[in-house]
Amino acid sequence: MNRAYSIFEIKSVDGDQRTFQGIATTPATDRMADIVDPKGAEFKLPLPLLWQHDSKDPIGWVRKATVTDKGIEIEGEIADILDDGPLKDRLKTAWQMIKAGLVRGLSIGFNPIEYSEIKGTWGLRFTKWEWLELSAVTIPANQEATILAVKQFSRPAASGKAVKLIKSSPGASGCTSVKLIRRNP
Repeated sequence: MNRAYSIFEIKSVDGDQRTFQGIATTPATDRMADIVDPKGAEFKLPLPLLWQHDSKDPIGWVRKATVTDKGIEIEGEIADILDDGPLKDRLKTAWQMIKAGLVRGLSIGFNPIEYSEIKGTWGLRFTKWEWLELSAVTIPANQEATILAVKQFSRPAASGKAVKLIKSSPGASGCTSVKLIRRNP
């Protein structure tokens, strides 16, 4: 199985359902000098969502995937279970790390079907490939792999307490982050 890493642009996060949106792969050249053509993906949903490409460490599913010229837009979900124990703790940790931006990358696991050499490089251009899994990863191979925006939305609690969005100054990536602050009535 080959792995390719790409942009993980979280467009929105739903804390109640543990869902996120992002970009699974783009047509950009990665750090391994490979190009994975998003339009060449063959897949069936839902796809497994793994932690750091560890097939023994599934954390959820890719529920939606839309192929565009810019890449594959996805909607993923981190599993949430009711039973206390190590699995619940592990899934909660994965979700917290993604929400906090500690794990920003997505990486596709795939089997190549059709590919060619990229002249003048050691890289390959994968034009047709079977998409097997998507992983949340800490260090993606694609140099563009970064979270560009995070928006968290929460339904008002029964108490009716309001939630305010606070933008912070740009970080090292130059992106502005957004925080949720509960306002006291």
